[in-house]
Amino acid sequence: MAENMSLLGLEDELTCSICLCLFENPVSLICGHSFCASCLEATWNDRVSSLSCPQCRMAFSCKPELKKNTVLSAVLDAYRIKAGVPEPVKEPFEVKKKDPDAIKCDSCMEAKAVKTCLTCMASYCEDHVRPHRENAIFRAHQLSDPLPDLVERLCSDHGKLMEFYCIQHQSCICTNCLQSVHKGCEFITADERRFKQKTDLTDKLNILEVKTDKNQQVITQMKEQQTKLKDLAATRKRILEAEYRQIREAIDRDEKEAMIAIDKEQEKGQSKLVSLMKKFNENVEKMNRTKSEINSLLDQSQSLTFLKASVDLPSVVNFEPYNPRMSVESKEVIAYHSSAVALKEWITKLMEQPAENRIFVLKPEFEKSFLGAGNQFPGIPCETPALLPNPRDMPRMRSPSPARAPKTKALGAKQKYKNVNKELKDPKDRKDQKSNRSRNPPKGINPGFSKSMENLLELRPKTVDILDISQPLSSPAAQNSAKRSDLLKYGTILNFDFRTAHKRISLTENNTKATVSDDPSHYPDIPLRFSVCSQVLCTKGFSQGRHYWEIKMSSNNFCGLGLAYGRIDRKGPTSRLGRNADSWCVEWFNVKLSAWHNSIETVLENPNPSRVGVLLDCDQGSATFYNVQDRAYPFHTFVFPFTEAVYPAFWIFSNGSSISLCKLNN
Repeated sequence: MAENMSLLGLEDELTCSICLCLFENPVSLICGHSFCASCLEATWNDRVSSLSCPQCRMAFSCKPELKKNTVLSAVLDAYRIKAGVPEPVKEPFEVKKKDPDAIKCDSCMEAKAVKTCLTCMASYCEDHVRPHRENAIFRAHQLSDPLPDLVERLCSDHGKLMEFYCIQHQSCICTNCLQSVHKGCEFITADERRFKQKTDLTDKLNILEVKTDKNQQVITQMKEQQTKLKDLAATRKRILEAEYRQIREAIDRDEKEAMIAIDKEQEKGQSKLVSLMKKFNENVEKMNRTKSEINSLLDQSQSLTFLKASVDLPSVVNFEPYNPRMSVESKEVIAYHSSAVALKEWITKLMEQPAENRIFVLKPEFEKSFLGAGNQFPGIPCETPALLPNPRDMPRMRSPSPARAPKTKALGAKQKYKNVNKELKDPKDRKDQKSNRSRNPPKGINPGFSKSMENLLELRPKTVDILDISQPLSSPAAQNSAKRSDLLKYGTILNFDFRTAHKRISLTENNTKATVSDDPSHYPDIPLRFSVCSQVLCTKGFSQGRHYWEIKMSSNNFCGLGLAYGRIDRKGPTSRLGRNADSWCVEWFNVKLSAWHNSIETVLENPNPSRVGVLLDCDQGSATFYNVQDRAYPFHTFVFPFTEAVYPAFWIFSNGSSISLCKLNN
């Protein structure tokens, strides 16, 4: 009750001094007095001369911005609830944003202002601006279009117009600021600054417009490129589809011809069997007639008649019947079968190569120009083309002559045939024949590689020469020796990595000698150690530059030298060097020397070296193995785009065998 009485005693304080009623939308002036917003606006509109507080008469140079008194509004709401006074219907008071089109005259507060005096800092309508236009006293005053931000143009410290711009402090200042705080600063007028800034913004706008136009042009060009790219892809697809269709049609034709050949052999065998069966049936009939005569004679009861009769055996009795062994394994059928097997294996090996490397296999002259140019195309990786035979050198496989027929008891996909064409045994004749075929391609075959698979279609020959595709072609680079001093420029020091050594391998001489023993070493079991194959890696890997090292072998039987990625498998059956995609090696297995990578074997000529040098060129993606004597003679090169660091890797199998990392100063 006391609280309600104290709140109700505030009625006088909550009453507007103009309308003498409770405040509606109360606003406060800077002098601290509060009024109804509508009452204050009406009071000022009635006064033509000046603006002042209706209660304390404090004058204002310009119309102040009115803000709602939120605290007083909250007290009014509480008072109305306690006193039971209904809240009047009212529109919420909002401080409207100043609109240049709605600027009022500061003299009459009603008419729309047409000019603003920057000297008087006031806006005037058409009637009240007349003194500035007609009276000579106001001739020095600067008039402009109506401005809504007159208060913002006044200095907050001195209340004067900020007509200058300080370049050092990058701020607008008045004359008093120029004489005090900004004394000695470089300044320009605000209009000059505005003009300069406007010029800068205009330049930036022009730059943006130019860049925008260029980007739009590039976008348009890219859209055109998209269309062209789509058309080019469609065209390329049609060309490739035609090429592959021609290949399939050629193989289908060859298959039909092979089936026809088998059918002919079957018909030939059937005809022979029918003829023999007819002849044997006639013989049986003759012998049956003779048998009937004999049986009739045996049934004769008259002795005289029996004794006079005689029966001769037919001549067919002397012919011994036989069942001929018929088959369809004629020379022509065998030729078709052998050529199909060789073609399948060759295509399989070809398709295992990356697409960018197949051209070097199909067109060896491309490889010669590629290597002869010093590998001017470092972005095109290629493996050694010797992995596959040159299809131009593949012998013809059709219509065998008796002297060239293969003498095999069984045919299989992995069977090797050793009958080589007599004309191709001489390397000179082979070269001449290859050259003639290059100049004179078979009739009906386009000489352009992109138009037809000329090399595959040449597998349709007229004579049978079975191909041994397991024998790789020798690389011409393998015949060139190098000075050892030239290789030693890239020499590097290596050590075996104890963490990777198999337990059969013992490391000595500061981890530069590895020896195999049947007595396992007590190495700790760690993930990096080889546990299946007796192998070891070096501690240092290489990902760029050229590097050379040499290895001395106590015996070149059952050992391998190569390279491996650090991620090579250590535990599984595919952890052996060359039997996975992460390693490369040359391997001596008894007396046979082979190059291995990704379980593909390439048989090499064995130079039986006791000291082997390895030149690794990471930038070109190659690793060359040398037989080191007075000079370094290369016997194999791996060409492969190494994607990460490779480590020297070694495999030793024979008990007591050892390999040593050589010091390159001897």
